[in-house]
Amino acid sequence: MQTTLAESFRNTPEGEEAERILRSCVHCGFCLATCPTYQILGNELDSPRGRIYLMKQVLEGATPTAKTQLHLDRCLTCRNCETTCPSGVEYGKLLDIGRHIVEEKVGRSVGETATRTALKIGLGTQLLFNSALNLGQGVRSLMPGFLKARIPAAEAAGIWPAARHARRMLVLQGCVQPGLKPNINAATARVLDRLGISLVTASEAGCCGALAHHLNDTDAGLDAARRNIDAWLPQLDAGVEAIVMTASGCGVMVKDYGWLLRNDDAYAEKAARVSAATKDISEILVCEAAALKSLTPNPSPLTPKRIAYHPPCTLQHGQKLTGGVEALLTDAGFELTPVAEKHLCCGSAGTYSILQPEIANQLKMRKLGYLQAGAPEVIVTANIGCLTHLQSGTGIPVRHWVEILDDALEKTGADSNSKCNSD
Repeated sequence: MQTTLAESFRNTPEGEEAERILRSCVHCGFCLATCPTYQILGNELDSPRGRIYLMKQVLEGATPTAKTQLHLDRCLTCRNCETTCPSGVEYGKLLDIGRHIVEEKVGRSVGETATRTALKIGLGTQLLFNSALNLGQGVRSLMPGFLKARIPAAEAAGIWPAARHARRMLVLQGCVQPGLKPNINAATARVLDRLGISLVTASEAGCCGALAHHLNDTDAGLDAARRNIDAWLPQLDAGVEAIVMTASGCGVMVKDYGWLLRNDDAYAEKAARVSAATKDISEILVCEAAALKSLTPNPSPLTPKRIAYHPPCTLQHGQKLTGGVEALLTDAGFELTPVAEKHLCCGSAGTYSILQPEIANQLKMRKLGYLQAGAPEVIVTANIGCLTHLQSGTGIPVRHWVEILDDALEKTGADSNSKCNSD
């Protein structure tokens, strides 16, 4: 695609990057077939190709409007289009640039600004979120059904094994996951403990920065990244093998630290190191698959046994990880039901389900229709946002897949002699 950048964007890092991405797009339209918002709305301006055209206009000097902003806001950032694109267009990076420019030029109403600020602070601050969650759970029984579905009942975490192995890995606790589903990281710690790996945390680390980043507060997102880098590097220096992600939305963000901080002289090298050390829990367990399989009863007395798996967009399109979770669950003795349209987003997408509820709800019900078609006993996924979003629309339990795997393993473990390197 030919471009002629406006003078204000020429010879700037953002302008040069945007021009590179724009020039790789051939406007073929393959992305339309796999874009969730285009599937729902049928408007090309709500497709990757249409949004690319809008961003191109802005970068060439056109004045964006509130309508331009709306079409960009409606994007889920699922990056399905990147998986589909035959030209390798890095749409997600272009969207980050385009949204930031449009935000600066168009602005937000007082109400929109207040809502986005509340989301960034309320969801990104663990103490505030947990306090609000505990309050909501305390009066949950008095709420009408539609509100009760949005607030999960309180859950116990289960045992987190003490650090006792020479092999150690570090886990990001996350913002909302410890309050909503505390057993996810505890189950991960138990699974790794059986493999001879101790899972530890860094108390100084906090939100991965994805919430702020995708709400166009780039500075806050980068500040969160720098804080986490400072918290994790001493652990890596002390011999921690990997930084484990149990929420794929956080994982894709942390793996992008190196890219996001590439122009920061003080953090570029450190960020790249952290990104290289970051692994989704599925990557770790695929590497340890032989030892893991030896711990699984055969035949495995599983309850439940028949499950439907929803691969989050941040795992399959953002991190390009496919097939690993399915293989691990199959090896553990579970029966995976067939699910159509696995590539399409469920509509969660961070804060999207709050800011764009109508589209998010349509995508959720469409996704649940396919997930429930095979009559599973439980639905599993790999991201806390997808989990809570899907659970709000179904009576079938929705859990993180690592919890199900933990349930399947024998209660005794053995040290693993293999080692997953972070390179």
